[in-house]
Amino acid sequence: MARQAGWSILLRIEDLDGPRIKPGADTQAIDTLAWLGIDWDEGPTWQSSTPDVYRNAMQRLAESGLAYPTALTRSDVDRHSAAQTDAASAPQEGSHEVRFPASLRPPIDRAAMNRGFDNDTATWRFVVEPGVVDLLDRFAGHSSFDISQIAGDFIVWTKQRVPAYQLAVVVDDARQGITEVVRGDDLLDSAARQLLLYRALGLPNEPTHTHLPLVKGPDGRRLAKRHGDTRLDTYRSLGVPPQRVIGLIAYWCAMIDRPEPMSAAAFLRAFSLDKIPKHAITFSSEDDAWLRRGDR
Repeated sequence: MARQAGWSILLRIEDLDGPRIKPGADTQAIDTLAWLGIDWDEGPTWQSSTPDVYRNAMQRLAESGLAYPTALTRSDVDRHSAAQTDAASAPQEGSHEVRFPASLRPPIDRAAMNRGFDNDTATWRFVVEPGVVDLLDRFAGHSSFDISQIAGDFIVWTKQRVPAYQLAVVVDDARQGITEVVRGDDLLDSAARQLLLYRALGLPNEPTHTHLPLVKGPDGRRLAKRHGDTRLDTYRSLGVPPQRVIGLIAYWCAMIDRPEPMSAAAFLRAFSLDKIPKHAITFSSEDDAWLRRGDR
């Protein structure tokens, strides 16, 4: 999409999720992108190298009364949710997010506010009022989200003293001039949260979004360790050439009728957003076998 439209691509390493970041994961990801034939015009930049820009944004939210600290844990919120929810309105199976309702907002604690964001006993949450956020997506079309009902007051600053994903990407997208966001459709309602933060911070030039189907396992769940080792680096270590990976993606994108090796340059010429299926993509055992045939 970027190369066809003449956009400039920025490579940003989002490395703030402390304990979950594996040493060397950034250089490995950069190397894998280059192996596939993906390039970029700016960067890489690392979020961890610019802590002050996130702190300044957090300070603005706190001073305007749009964020507050709370010591409530996920378990606390779970217990409150269970007490308030009957079986008829229980969360759907597979739901991983617990809504933080306005009723759990603590009284204003000036002492906590004055301790700032280096307090490892509290998270900071963004105040979400009832109301619909409309989103017009290039691929997914029109969607409406009431974040107060989906997530409630969501976390913007963690006990690890770093910004949460939602705040960090908004600050970065705005300051780095990001106009187009292309990502998986599991983050569709995140776009609505991020638009709320854009507006709360008074940031101009909200980006346009394109949310594409995820690749999932045969069980319909997000592709993960439970489906075996499907990492690109594993196939690469087996001798699978990048043209085989690209050809499988081209097949998933309905650019070709069956998997066949394809170069990055050929993929660029053939790509069309209009051809991509609207449903999730299934990574099947046949797909795995086809890739592995490339190591012989």
